[in-house]
Amino acid sequence: MPVTPRTFSHIGLSVPDLDAAVKFYTEILGFYTINAPLEIHEDDSPVGQMCTDVFGAGWDSLRIAHLATADRIGFELFEFKGNKAPDENLPFRQHGTFHFAIQDPDLEGLLERIIAAGGKQRMPVREYFPGEKPYRMVYVEDPFGIVFELYSHSYELTYSANAYA
Repeated sequence: MPVTPRTFSHIGLSVPDLDAAVKFYTEILGFYTINAPLEIHEDDSPVGQMCTDVFGAGWDSLRIAHLATADRIGFELFEFKGNKAPDENLPFRQHGTFHFAIQDPDLEGLLERIIAAGGKQRMPVREYFPGEKPYRMVYVEDPFGIVFELYSHSYELTYSANAYA
């Protein structure tokens, strides 16, 4: 029996300043706030026990906020005590997640807003089919150094045309 494709629910990001991150992701990227920032403690409450299951004993407390994109993908932001920036913010040679992507037909406009808000542009805007189709992309960083990619068009539209051929 063939496996049915699943939907994507959410991604979780660790940020050094939850309030600043909520402001960036809502005001610059336009995400919706589902649950405003709140503090969770290591205790015997159901959510405290759940966090201990995930993080192990000794996590003490954290702050968390839940956001969502226009297409209902969750964006979970965590602020942990003792949070520190990684030595390398694009660990592409390590197993695991090293970026996510956001789509906006006004890629250049969003790029300008990201930079004005303290983010960074990591590369020039590139076209997949120069002079042929308007598909563009660029890697950026949020103000906290989290790397992500901007696409002008949907993922399946960009790659269904064999972008690397």
